[in-house]
Amino acid sequence: MKKIITLVVTPVLQKHWFADLCFAVIRFVCGMVLALDFGASKFGMPWTEEGQNLSLFEVSAWFPEDVAAYGGIFAMAPVFFAWMGAFSEAVGGLFLAFGLKTRIAAFLIMCTMLVAIFLQKWGQGTWSMLPAMGFLWVAIYHTYLGSGRFGLDYIISKKIIKA
Repeated sequence: MKKIITLVVTPVLQKHWFADLCFAVIRFVCGMVLALDFGASKFGMPWTEEGQNLSLFEVSAWFPEDVAAYGGIFAMAPVFFAWMGAFSEAVGGLFLAFGLKTRIAAFLIMCTMLVAIFLQKWGQGTWSMLPAMGFLWVAIYHTYLGSGRFGLDYIISKKIIKA
């Protein structure tokens, strides 16, 4: 079990610290934008606007309706998939930003962005898909890389390896 946790948490380090810093800046900015803007617009977080009347971890009423319109499995459990998508943006965005459980958060964000691109934005043109495509690329990189040197996973992995 320790070996699996070590594999998931231990980041891939770049040859030079500056490369890790560049990836960390991109990871932080994208994670914070996801959490503070995209996620908070559909999921109750402490920074969600009061006018939305959302409790903590509550999904906006309109979002499950949008998800159900995707059809298939999404129509069978729209509240679950809406909650997972909003959670991955709001909470996963924070985890991505701070490099905590980076690979897991990045994978959830990657799944959410694939759904957003192909099931929500596809017919609206490239410009409409662009934000989701950007977040998808960042998520793909960090699913492989992890947090790098500048994230909480790096600190945690050093503690696990010493133990």
